[in-house]
Formats: sequence, C-alpha cells, structure tokens
Amino acid sequence: MVNWRDALSGTGEPNKMRPGIVVSSPLFFGSGLPFEIVVPLTGESALAIAGASVEILPMPQNGCTKRCYALAWNVQTVPHARLRETVSFITDQELASIRECIAACISNQLH
Repeated sequence: MVNWRDALSGTGEPNKMRPGIVVSSPLFFGSGLPFEIVVPLTGESALAIAGASVEILPMPQNGCTKRCYALAWNVQTVPHARLRETVSFITDQELASIRECIAACISNQLH
C-alpha cells in the first residue's frame, strides 16, 4: 500500500492509500537507499493503456477481489515512509511483464 495522501490538488494524483507493486530490484535498492520503485494498481480499465499496463486477476495470494491493472506508465519512486507492506504478492511472470511494460514506456520500441 502506498500513501499518496498529500497529492497536489487538480493533478489527478491519488489522494489516499492505494495499492501498488514494488518493482525495484533488490540488487540496486537493497543497498540502503530509502526508496522503492512502485507501480500503482487500479480497477479502472480506462487507465489500462495497452502495452503499458498489466492485468492482474484476483487470486488468494494477491489479495485482489476483482480484476485490476498495474499501471506501468505511472511508475514512481517513493520513499519507504510512504509504503505499508502487505502479505499479498503477484507471480514472477506478472512482475516480469510489468518490468517489460516499464521498459517499453521509456524506450523507442513498442512491445
């Protein structure tokens, strides 16, 4: 869970606790940096840009109660103080797909 409770008014940023997926590499971010790279989750299919989002289906492991989307196009670095750990997790394949979408968003190649 990510605390975005101090969002700027009128920007469209979430202004509440929102689910998110930590996608940063422990090899880099495990070095003591006080940040993680996070992709937010949403249930809004209209925000799920093709090739820049990954569908996450509900499973007991991920805690989702409905279909949601990992918004790779909205990747952000946030301080640990904004994160609240949960017991939920996604599959290794879903994480790999999200990372591929992030790469596609910042490269000149479509995926």
